Amino acid sequence: MNSLSYLSGNFPGSFKGAGKRQTKFSSRISRSGNGLLLMLGFVISLQVSALDQISNSDSLPLPADISQVHFYLITVDVGSQVWDNFGHTALRVVDESNDTDTVFNWGLFDMSGGAAGFSFNFFKGIMNYQLGTSSPQREFGSYRQQRRSVWQDKINLSNLQKEILYKRLMWNLRPENVVYPYHYFFDNCTTRVRDYLDEAVMGAISAASMDITHNTFRDQVKSHYESLGLIQFSLDVLMNSNIDRRITQWEEMFLPLSLRSQLMGLPSVVFVGGERQNLLSDSTLIMEFTTPTDQVDPYYVASGLILVPVLFLLLMLRRFPASYFTTHSRINLRMPELSFRVMGILGLIVFLFSGVFGFLMLGGWFFSGHLDLYSNMNLLLFWPTDLLGLAISFQWLIRAKPWPLTHNTAPFVNYYWLARIVSIIAYGVIGGFGLSAQVLDSLLLYVVPGLFLFIVLVWIVGFEQAKSKNVFF
Repeated sequence: MNSLSYLSGNFPGSFKGAGKRQTKFSSRISRSGNGLLLMLGFVISLQVSALDQISNSDSLPLPADISQVHFYLITVDVGSQVWDNFGHTALRVVDESNDTDTVFNWGLFDMSGGAAGFSFNFFKGIMNYQLGTSSPQREFGSYRQQRRSVWQDKINLSNLQKEILYKRLMWNLRPENVVYPYHYFFDNCTTRVRDYLDEAVMGAISAASMDITHNTFRDQVKSHYESLGLIQFSLDVLMNSNIDRRITQWEEMFLPLSLRSQLMGLPSVVFVGGERQNLLSDSTLIMEFTTPTDQVDPYYVASGLILVPVLFLLLMLRRFPASYFTTHSRINLRMPELSFRVMGILGLIVFLFSGVFGFLMLGGWFFSGHLDLYSNMNLLLFWPTDLLGLAISFQWLIRAKPWPLTHNTAPFVNYYWLARIVSIIAYGVIGGFGLSAQVLDSLLLYVVPGLFLFIVLVWIVGFEQAKSKNVFF
């Protein structure tokens, strides 16, 4: 690779190959289910994260004195960028016998193709990341520049466990193993550390992480992007029901802080002075910075952005005399110079977001490896064809008049807006009665009312109907 960059966090999405494995357990698991179902869900989770067996492990190098090797869990707090809002995890390996100190980081990715190429590959589901090593000075220096808090915890392992972990790291450094297919939830910088540690302690971590939590992947995505409201809102729209089942403690450890918290409560096999140690000890705060502050709830913003101008436009509605509306719309707007320009600005916002969201969901369904974009119920709400409404909105904004229709275009326009209204009603029924596994509550409460009223307004006053050839008075 020509160019590598550090990624101190995770992106949402699914790698194509790993996404297929995700479907094995995408159904909801209820806490009220029996023990067999719970065990089945746990076994499936283990299958997803199962490590490749190391062949010819005797050929992997080991230090002369493994007791002089010490492992440390490095946990990095969330940052202020899109890619670091979930934090980061790394392993620090100190060998006192040869005075080496190395940080293993699974968050490297190739940027040689530029940001556009990386983004396009990300959309397609091609996410190849790799393991890299560096000195603690360089690693911590990058986090200091990003103003992110860093914790270090000693991992208490027996000599046998150290050998297993050390060999796994040496295996991972082989050229054929250094690159891996990144998966946001199931194979990232944090799950790599989790899985390697679990292998070293003979499955003790996974065995202690069988419980189902009260959280879903959607809950975690939304809560961790509260400092980036637009990203939080967009991800909630774009991701489907795959992320709406309650997850296990094991799965929740895709998050760096969750991994650290879970490991903190586990015992080690190591005894010091006759006292059993915890798996993590000697916690050190390497550096401390303020966590990014939460922004205003994006759903409040979206609701106000649509409802306030819509309510204004509703107040501007007026009915024309019968002698007038025989060749024009029955209902129009007072103060058209102002009202249509308000509707034009609102239309630019609504149709842009609706069209882009619809395009991404539809395009992702057919052309992306991200299973989290497939078969999204929000396609009932956001249509890619709404991008055509941008031209109409510009007409309202510039000319302050309805869009003129002809006899040929009038049926198409009327059917289109009727279909939009029906689709929004269907969305409301599905969401209101819980007919979908996908969580729709926030959009249903904050977006649907304003969007429905706006679409109705557009249909009623946004177009100047074609004049009839035969007019009867």
